[in-house]
Amino acid sequence: MATLAGPRPGYGRDDRFFLTMAIAMALTIVAGFSVQLAMGRSSFASPPRVHLHALVFFGWVTLYVVQNVLVTRGSIALHRRLGWIGAGWASAMIVIGIYTTVTMVQNGATPFFFLPAYFLVMNSLSILCFGGLVAAAILQRKRTEWHRRLLFCAMAVLTGPAFGRLLPMPLMIPWAEWGVFAAVMIWPTIAILADRRRRRGHVHPALWYGAATIVAVQAAMTLVAHSALGLALYAGVTAGHPGADIPPLDFPPPPAAPLITGR
Repeated sequence: MATLAGPRPGYGRDDRFFLTMAIAMALTIVAGFSVQLAMGRSSFASPPRVHLHALVFFGWVTLYVVQNVLVTRGSIALHRRLGWIGAGWASAMIVIGIYTTVTMVQNGATPFFFLPAYFLVMNSLSILCFGGLVAAAILQRKRTEWHRRLLFCAMAVLTGPAFGRLLPMPLMIPWAEWGVFAAVMIWPTIAILADRRRRRGHVHPALWYGAATIVAVQAAMTLVAHSALGLALYAGVTAGHPGADIPPLDFPPPPAAPLITGR
């Protein structure tokens, strides 16, 4: 979505930077899921709800890149129209993302390098973080610098699952989630450094707010997952399902067969 507002004079370098980063993040996501597909995991044997999840999320990635292309080319009228489609699309992503996570936990399909309770909280808070940053960006749509940077941070959150497929997660137990977090923070770090270079040492506050939000949500994941609230949430979600028999704060055993996402 990049921005719902028109570009301002002198912002050409910003346009090119955010388009380049949009493409880089999109390629990271494609690489993450392609590698798993090539290794026989996250395959087409996944349930239909997982394919719907993939279609909707990859649709957002495509839209984000297209919106940056439109800004770079000055096609602002079309960009604005697509921007409102993106707002509705992001809302659907929140619902589908949480639903898919809940069904995975209920079925005892938590990846073995995550604690089940943590996985439930992590995925739920991540998609809510994405939605919150998108909502903030929409509210700031008439302030181009704020809007595009908040959306950039929202997009960075979505690269987490891709890094979870690119990194050697089984070898990173019990710190796998922190490895993903560190990888995600590469994006706002690059943007902060680029801002300092382009803006004579000044970093736009939108990047600080976006990065701080990601850090705060990461901290909340650990705190909530290990709290009475997190355990109660896990028990409520898994009640009457196979996941209820899986200890929420123990790592599940590795699967004997290739992991098929969402089962």
